[in-house]
Amino acid sequence: MFDWISGTIEAMGYFGIAFLMFAENVFPPIPSELIMPLAGFNAARGDMTFWGVLIAGSIGSLAGAVLWYWIGLKIGQRRIRKLAAKHGRWLTVSPDEFDQAQGWFDRHGGMAVFFGRLLPTVRTFISVPAGLVPMPLPRFLAYTSAGTLIWTAFLTASGYFLESQYERVQAWLNPVSTAVVVGLVAFYIWRVATYRRRVPEPEDA
Repeated sequence: MFDWISGTIEAMGYFGIAFLMFAENVFPPIPSELIMPLAGFNAARGDMTFWGVLIAGSIGSLAGAVLWYWIGLKIGQRRIRKLAAKHGRWLTVSPDEFDQAQGWFDRHGGMAVFFGRLLPTVRTFISVPAGLVPMPLPRFLAYTSAGTLIWTAFLTASGYFLESQYERVQAWLNPVSTAVVVGLVAFYIWRVATYRRRVPEPEDA
């Protein structure tokens, strides 16, 4: 994957960075923890500018976030409640739990979006509940832009200031990203396994 990311940046420049960060938001296994430090390293070498890399990466990342927001908006609360009633076990949420989650997101959605954009994998999918609620688009863009800029700037600066030693950043960021993904998968399996404990069958209720 490193060679593909490196080749894309070299061949497509700033557009390649934007494309890769958009793809990273749509398909999380593509790691921004590798894309942006590598782009920052290119900027340190003089092949690009720091601000150009930061802007390109942020635009691509925001485009991916808006896509997931739009998907949540199109699905809508009504449809997701029907899906929760029919396939609650695999969604790991019942209609009542969805209503509770919606109430929580109404109260804390802005900060959830902001901090969610700083976490691997969560960064991608936090936009969906924002669209489901739905959070007003200007408010969503404000919070998601703030989180995106901080994350993208941190990764870009890591590659820029460490230059050829940016692999050190990757060396500790990748295990953190992997741990978060493993934790999310384990949490999903636990939610599926304990669904009937939390939500009994209608005749048992």
